[in-house]
Amino acid sequence: QVQLVESGGGLVQAGGSLRLSCAASGSVFSINARGWYRQAPGKQRELVAQITRAGSTYYADPVKGRFTISRDAAKNTVYLQMSSLKPEDTAVYYCAADVNGVGLGDYWGQGTQVTVSS
Repeated sequence: QVQLVESGGGLVQAGGSLRLSCAASGSVFSINARGWYRQAPGKQRELVAQITRAGSTYYADPVKGRFTISRDAAKNTVYLQMSSLKPEDTAVYYCAADVNGVGLGDYWGQGTQVTVSS
């Protein structure tokens, strides 16, 4: 079992920055990859960014060049640094983990709200 706890969401003006954190506990040795999804009202949940155990990263096109995913292995924590935020980035952001090797979604955090005002 893996537990994921997000923090760092909030309200920010367009053009601003926020950093989300996702702390993992439990069987962290079993995690293959971690990442962030987001879900805006009335929309499907979408993958934002991912980082593998080897350090490879992936970014969805809408956030490339603005968001950066990173990790602190000693703290079992993954971060999402979000810059140049836009109103369309407004969503609930979820941390996710892959332990079975078939993609993120084996474990989820509770979500943290990010609201970007225009």
